[in-house]
Amino acid sequence: MKALIVDDNDIARTTLAHLAKQIPNLTIEKEFNNAIEAYHHLQTNHVDLIFLDIEMPEMTGIELTKNLSGKDTLIIFTTSNKDYALEAFELNIADYILKPVMPARFLQAVSKAQAILESRKDKVEITKDEFIFVRDSNITRRLKLDDIFYAEAMGDYVKFYTKEKMFAIHGKMKTAEERLPKEHFIRVHRSFIISVGKIDTLQDGGIMINGKFIPVADAYRKALNTRMNVF
Repeated sequence: MKALIVDDNDIARTTLAHLAKQIPNLTIEKEFNNAIEAYHHLQTNHVDLIFLDIEMPEMTGIELTKNLSGKDTLIIFTTSNKDYALEAFELNIADYILKPVMPARFLQAVSKAQAILESRKDKVEITKDEFIFVRDSNITRRLKLDDIFYAEAMGDYVKFYTKEKMFAIHGKMKTAEERLPKEHFIRVHRSFIISVGKIDTLQDGGIMINGKFIPVADAYRKALNTRMNVF
């Protein structure tokens, strides 16, 4: 895992670099004492992770993060000010560490970033043969569309439920909705996509599939009723 340290404090950079040396598979590629130089470097160089201070002159860490929007680089903020936490997490950062950075907390943040990077290897692909391929641990499995009862959004994951098992795939519900064929699946809630052929009963507020109650949001109810020829 390749990383940068961006902090205008010399001691802070030295501390982070020292902690990073204690972690296998983590390499500090470069250190910068300002965000502008880091930004220019990142235009032509890729890293997996940035340890980023927030309060810096000319360009703050939050401004740098916003300017890197669209890149897949993970951000761990390292700051002495807790007041930016809410704004920071709205930028979908990996973690937020308060200074002074303790070894255990540093390791926790790096482990979290590593888990996110590993989860990005998970893929969901639709083939013309009506299968999806899901990455289950280190094994890519073929899953028949007809075996899927419903999909549920859970944070940064989408869970696909079959009769026997659940598969958690890193990704967005919107992506799952786009890839699952509309002739078989329909969105019924911001958190649920269901297989139309698996519906057992419709009732007030939701539907039953394989013994599971799934809510139907008002915004999706008309489309579901039309699809099911309910009047």
